[in-house]
Amino acid sequence: MVTVAEAEAIIQAEVKDFGVEVLPFERALGRVLAEDLRTDRDLPPFNRVAMDGIAIRYAAYAQGVRAFPIAATQAAGEEPIALQDAASCIEIMTGAALPASADTVIRYEDLTIANGTATVLAPEVAQGQNIHQQGKDRKRHDVVAKANQRVTPALVGMAAAVGATELQVKKLPRVVVISTGDELVEVQASPLPYQIRRSNNYMVKAALQKYQLHADLLHIPDEVAATEQHLRECLQQYDVILLSGGISMGKFDYVPQVLETLAVERLFHKVQQRPGKPFWFGKHANGVLVFALPGNPASTFMCLHRYMLPWLDACLGMASPQRHAALTQAVTFKPPLQYFLQVTLTVNEHGQLLATPLEGNGSGDFANLVEAEAFLELPQHKTDFKEGEAYRVWTFR
Repeated sequence: MVTVAEAEAIIQAEVKDFGVEVLPFERALGRVLAEDLRTDRDLPPFNRVAMDGIAIRYAAYAQGVRAFPIAATQAAGEEPIALQDAASCIEIMTGAALPASADTVIRYEDLTIANGTATVLAPEVAQGQNIHQQGKDRKRHDVVAKANQRVTPALVGMAAAVGATELQVKKLPRVVVISTGDELVEVQASPLPYQIRRSNNYMVKAALQKYQLHADLLHIPDEVAATEQHLRECLQQYDVILLSGGISMGKFDYVPQVLETLAVERLFHKVQQRPGKPFWFGKHANGVLVFALPGNPASTFMCLHRYMLPWLDACLGMASPQRHAALTQAVTFKPPLQYFLQVTLTVNEHGQLLATPLEGNGSGDFANLVEAEAFLELPQHKTDFKEGEAYRVWTFR
C-alpha cells in the first residue's frame, strides 16, 4: 500500500505528450492551445474612435475655435474622410478609423449641434482624447495568447480577430471508461430489487468532456474470460483505460488478476486514503495506462479528480491549480488514512475560501456528491482538524 503522495508521484511519472492536431478555431473551445497565438496586424489596426462625436484638429481648438462646421459624417467601417479645413470637423461614430488629418475626438455629450455646426461646451478638451491609438493593445506579431492554456470563448474571439482560422491544439489520449459488475444494468432498464443502474461510467465520461475528451464506454460482466477478452482488445485500441469496480477483495473482482495475465505491470494497488483505498494503477509494455478505480461512486469520483485529471492536465502542459480552503467547523477522523472530505465552498468577506463538511453515508453515497463541490484533503498524520485550519481542496463543480 502506498501513500497519497507516493501514488501521485508514480502517476505523474507517466506523463506523456500525445502530440498536436489542427482544428478550425470555432471547434477548438475547451481544447489546449499548442502554440502561441499572434496578431497578424496591430491591435487596434488603426486609430480607432472610442466615442460618438466629432473629430477635429486640436490645433484649431488651441487657437480658440469652439464652433466647428461639420464637413462630413463618417460611420464605422467607412474609409476615413480627410479634413480639408483645419477649423471644420467630421461627425464620426464609435469604431470608425480616425482620419489622418484629425487628432482629437469630442463626444456628443460635450457638444451642441445646430445648423450644421458643432459647438464645444466642455470646459476643457485634451489633445488625443477619445481615441484608441493604433497598436495600443498589441503590435503586429505580438503574442495575444500563450500556449498551454485552455481555449476559452474570449480566445476564440481573439483567434477570429487575428484571422487564425485554424488553431494548433494538444491531442487528447484515446480513453475508454469501463464499468464492471453483474449487478449493473443499463440506464433505460427497470432494475430488479438486487440490481442498480450504471452511473459511474457516465459520471466519469461527463467529467472528461470539459476537456472535450469524448471517451468510449464499455461494460464487462463478472466473468474471467470476458474480462480478459475485452481488456486485451482495449489495450490495443486506447491510450488510457479507466475501470470502475472489480478491484477489491471480492470473490468476483477479477480485474487485478486479468491485468496481470495481460502483462500490465502493477505500479501500485491500494492507497492509504478514504475513500478509494483499493485504487489500482498500472502500465502495459505498449505504454497504455490503466487507472482501475474502486466501484463506489465517491471513490471513483475522488480518484478521478485527485489522480487522473491532474495527470491529464500535466500531459496537456497545464498545471493543476493548488487551492486551499479553511474548515468552518471541527472534524475528527481517526483511521490512519488521508481523508478526502466532501465539502461545499463559500467565500467570506475577507476573500477566504471556506469549506463546510457535508454529512454523508460513506463512499457509496452518490446523492451526496450532487450537493458537494469539492474534496478537502485532510492529512493522515492528524485525527483532529480544527475550525479555521486550511487544507488543499479539489474542486469538481
